[in-house]
Amino acid sequence: METREELVNQLSVIEKWEKDQSDLWIWERLGRLPFKLLDKITPAFIHNKVGSLLEEIGSYIQTGGSYLIKKETIFKKVEKEMGKPIDDISDIKDIPIATMYKLSQELTKQRKKFAAIQGASTGIGGIFTLAIDIPALIAISLKTLQEIAIIHGYDPSDQGERVFMVKCLQFASADIVGKRAILHELSRYSGQGSKSDETISQLQGWREVVYTYRDQFGWKKLFQMVPIAGILFGAFTNRTMIHDLAETGMMLYGKRRILERLEPGLMRK
Repeated sequence: METREELVNQLSVIEKWEKDQSDLWIWERLGRLPFKLLDKITPAFIHNKVGSLLEEIGSYIQTGGSYLIKKETIFKKVEKEMGKPIDDISDIKDIPIATMYKLSQELTKQRKKFAAIQGASTGIGGIFTLAIDIPALIAISLKTLQEIAIIHGYDPSDQGERVFMVKCLQFASADIVGKRAILHELSRYSGQGSKSDETISQLQGWREVVYTYRDQFGWKKLFQMVPIAGILFGAFTNRTMIHDLAETGMMLYGKRRILERLEPGLMRK
């Protein structure tokens, strides 16, 4: 593993990123104003689709549902990078932080391209294909976070880790007040998973994740009424959302792993 000085330097980079997330630009607040108006002209089936995603995310937290990925696919990528066999997630948690970051970036590039293609293809049909794009983007988002979690040595099949991922979803799409609250909550997060009673408290506010996603689709709803604009803006929006989410995952999972290595008894002097 890295020396303590190396880990402290890496942690300072992440903490600077966290501080940057707390800087609120005035246009971020003003930019949310049109969403309420756009929601009034959005077809009911779009709202119903968003509503159904609440249940899907609830199922994902409880059981993983249909969103859990195959860990072996990520194991092979780590094996190729490290030059040694990976049979379990526990074999990954001790690899260098820099390697975790590199692998996460490579996977993020792939997911951003896929999300852009998804957004462009659903933009062809205008606003009505948005009902397809919303669940597809949620699936890509969860897949991306799971991959980043595994690369950092955390198991998505653990319910506590799935709660953490939903919090990452929430953080990536939250406003300044929400980001501060989530960072405070995640700073106390245990890397060992959550007990049942703790899980309930950590789930507080998780429904806002999907509703915020609906808000972020506000401008997309408007532009997808014109098919050509829907193609271009759909690709841009999806790519940007996955970029922001992946960055959040890399930073927050990286911070957890660094802090665990800085604990007494785990460090090489």
